[in-house]
Amino acid sequence: MRKIAKWSGYSFFGLLVAITLIGCAGGAINWNQQPPYTLEQTWGEKGSAPGQFNDPTGIAVTDTEVFVSDARNGRIQVFDHSGQFKRTFGTPGDGIGELGRPMNLTIHDDKLYVPEYMNDRIQVFSLAGESLAVIGGPGPGPGQFNAPGGVAVADNGDLFVADFYNHRVQHLNADGAFIKQWGTTGQTGKGAGEFTYPTDVALGEDGALYVADGYGNRVQVFDTEGEFLRKWGGPFALGLYGPFKGWITTVTSIATGPEGTVFVADFYNDRFQKFTAEGDYLTAFRTPPDNPGHTAMAVDVGRDGALWSANFADNRVELWRSE
Repeated sequence: MRKIAKWSGYSFFGLLVAITLIGCAGGAINWNQQPPYTLEQTWGEKGSAPGQFNDPTGIAVTDTEVFVSDARNGRIQVFDHSGQFKRTFGTPGDGIGELGRPMNLTIHDDKLYVPEYMNDRIQVFSLAGESLAVIGGPGPGPGQFNAPGGVAVADNGDLFVADFYNHRVQHLNADGAFIKQWGTTGQTGKGAGEFTYPTDVALGEDGALYVADGYGNRVQVFDTEGEFLRKWGGPFALGLYGPFKGWITTVTSIATGPEGTVFVADFYNDRFQKFTAEGDYLTAFRTPPDNPGHTAMAVDVGRDGALWSANFADNRVELWRSE
């Protein structure tokens, strides 16, 4: 087990950690405000045939279909809600219509936005699989990316991109022209508006931008003008990781749901956590890995409130519902 923090004496921080350990380690205090979700359906296994996956890293749903990033197979697979295979598009490569490790997916206005980890770009597809546009390219400059992990799309078409190795979030217009950024390019940080390998972004119904600050082990929230609003994950959201309720050990995906709720994929803890828009912990749920590795890679929420996830270790799709 990794060391969470070093403390001694009666410091305020040490007392806070001690209280957290006692209250979250399965003792008398139950912080679940809601019941855990129940796993209703799964499909998939390791491989390259239709319906098989080799490291699924992203998921997005419509009212009728499920889109999955099949990263090492360099493709997107599409299924109906019962898990029946419908179609696939993309092959490994860096050309138009080819994919280099697709990551967290976003659907907006009948378009699929695909961040490519290896190709340092966002590729936009029709839902049928036709490549419509390529945004960005490799580099540290404005509008360039170094392993983008996730994208959110505003109603006006503006893009917000988690730029993983550049340690920043970029705001671009619909054509990819740079508007502004959060974070300092190439520098990690623990302060508000600083990032450590951000992995994903999501827009809430309130218009707020929720950032999965990946190895910062926290969520940061901004308005779309760039004003910092709040953060959560561990004591003071300073980057400490752990298995306790409300703590995060590498957040790899984030999605907003009904009533402003926020879901995070808590990767190294093999679980999904649900929070209010203000960051208050609601519940957590998980599936232990069947294979070596970690499960909770990517998450999306349907309009009916169902949660869909990509299980990385076990190469499958999962459907969860609340009780």
